[in-house]
Amino acid sequence: MAASPVTPLEEYRSLRGALPGQGQAWLLALREDALRRFSDRGYPSPRDEAWKYTNIAPLLKQTFVPSFSVEPPQKIVAVDIAASLFVDADMPLAVFVDGRFDATLSNLSTLPPGVELRSLREVLDRDGATLEDLLGGTVPQEPHGFIELNTAFMFDGAYVRIAPEAVAERPLHLLFVASGATQPIASYLRNLLIAAQGSRAAVVEHYVSLGDAPSLCNVATQCVIERNAALDHYKLNEEGAGAYHFSGLYIEQARDSRYNSHNVAAGGRLIRNDLRCVLAGEGAECVLNGLYLGQGREHIDNQTSVEHRVPHCSSREWYKGVLDGRARGVFSGHVMVRQDAQKTDAQQMNNNLLLSDEAEVDTRPQLEIYADDVKCSHGSTVGQLNSDVLFYLRTRGIDENEARRLLVTAFAQDVVSRMAAAPVREWAERLIAARLAR
Repeated sequence: MAASPVTPLEEYRSLRGALPGQGQAWLLALREDALRRFSDRGYPSPRDEAWKYTNIAPLLKQTFVPSFSVEPPQKIVAVDIAASLFVDADMPLAVFVDGRFDATLSNLSTLPPGVELRSLREVLDRDGATLEDLLGGTVPQEPHGFIELNTAFMFDGAYVRIAPEAVAERPLHLLFVASGATQPIASYLRNLLIAAQGSRAAVVEHYVSLGDAPSLCNVATQCVIERNAALDHYKLNEEGAGAYHFSGLYIEQARDSRYNSHNVAAGGRLIRNDLRCVLAGEGAECVLNGLYLGQGREHIDNQTSVEHRVPHCSSREWYKGVLDGRARGVFSGHVMVRQDAQKTDAQQMNNNLLLSDEAEVDTRPQLEIYADDVKCSHGSTVGQLNSDVLFYLRTRGIDENEARRLLVTAFAQDVVSRMAAAPVREWAERLIAARLAR
């Protein structure tokens, strides 16, 4: 970073011996190619169209040390993460502290048959050759410096593989904890989620902080969903006030597969989510369900892209934002329908609720269509609470704070109600209530 005593290239040269997958020539080439592209492009800036509303200058003034370059912080124990677990849900649990898998905090004893959940670091060290096609595949080589750095420095993460026809009844909980170490830490995480043919599973990707100390999470998650498989994927952000979070989520779907994304962002100094879904097999369906809750000076940027490559696919995208204080939200949704993707059915909607005069949102839904026989729509709204409805509720003896809470909860409820996993749905309801109580 600009204020760092060393450049990312210098940092890589000094630390590459500590990265997993040593001896894998393809992995070395992958890392160094990414670093070369980063050196050419640098960090994104507001001059880049996709970063027009997100300024990372405050981040670049700070120095973050890669987590794998320092000794692990003070020991985190079970009680430290108890509030971040789903009570009585009995989910298989994998915990990562400052970007490292922690076996002592994890509980994988309840993994169902056919489900493999391992530390990516371990897989790279022991079975790295098996990942060559995956790691070099679905992440696009786009002008996005954070993704390039993620590829160069990826250290650990979750490797999840659901065997053909296997069914995981309970969601898998992947908990990523920023410990609040005195020295600001950067975590470089790469997650691989593979749903093999005919399988069914749900995965919860959950990011939290122990306190409000500065931290940087740079994560990329790749989802490969094979023929007739179904994956429910939850991404939950509730990090501390000093957290910077940059996420890339890349999904590729085969024929007759189904992918449901539930993305809830609440907490963190700056959250940037890039989601790209490619419908590559006929009959594939995806649902992108998103909710962002900003307050104070939080900044939440969601960039989504759905590409219809083949006929008879459908996509649904519903994102909602609630912004208070001086928070700022950004939504940019892009749906592309390729020339061969006849009979595409695509809908996209972004709705925003501003609770203060200083809150702000920029929204840009986009359709790009090259096929003739399609059914597509998009739209967006930005508004405030309805003063007539507020007045009506107050005439029924409900005080103003409670009336506002009722209306905001109702606004967000349809996003929450689409979450099939009851423990996560209840978590989201408690999160909304807690945010509105501040």
